[in-house]
Amino acid sequence: MKFDCLIIGGGVAGMQTALLLGSAQKKAFVKDKKIGVITHQRSSHLENALFNNVLGIPSGTLGKSILSESIEHLNTSYVHIQQIPKEKVIAISESNNGYLVKTNKSEYLAKFVVLALNYAKPFTIKGLEDYLIPHQKANPNKDRIQLRNNDHFIKEGLYCCGTIAGHRSQFAIAAGSGAAVATDILTLWNQGMHAQVHDKV
Repeated sequence: MKFDCLIIGGGVAGMQTALLLGSAQKKAFVKDKKIGVITHQRSSHLENALFNNVLGIPSGTLGKSILSESIEHLNTSYVHIQQIPKEKVIAISESNNGYLVKTNKSEYLAKFVVLALNYAKPFTIKGLEDYLIPHQKANPNKDRIQLRNNDHFIKEGLYCCGTIAGHRSQFAIAAGSGAAVATDILTLWNQGMHAQVHDKV
């Protein structure tokens, strides 16, 4: 199966990337793009989170509720985004005009890949070992990791967002990081003209 963009990770950063790309479907430079998200969430730090300090989220909201609601939100609002549940990525390698993403069940080709994983060890995706470095904004005692990047950009066609990009573990930061990557990809699809998506009443 081929994708123009494949997002790996169903946490805050990954789902925000997917939602923003999904909301751009009416733009001429996006309407024919095939976008997917591997929604593996079992290792998400949201599982045990309680939110009292995030703008727009009611106090007392549970992280596990956000995980399930984000899946439904994407499925209801942007059904054209293909969700791939219950698969875990095991390897990423370069291929002609993009990347080959192997999971425990299948293989996918993608021109753009966005890694939206958490920063905990072990990092088990083969092919990215050369980009792993100690996390620059986490307590050293926690022994967290990140992927070496420049403003989310790892190398042509390969991006990361959220804590694996070196950001601190805060909901708003992760969501903003995912949105930033989505708009970077939209800008590339728009022939380098800066792009963002705003819905209006």
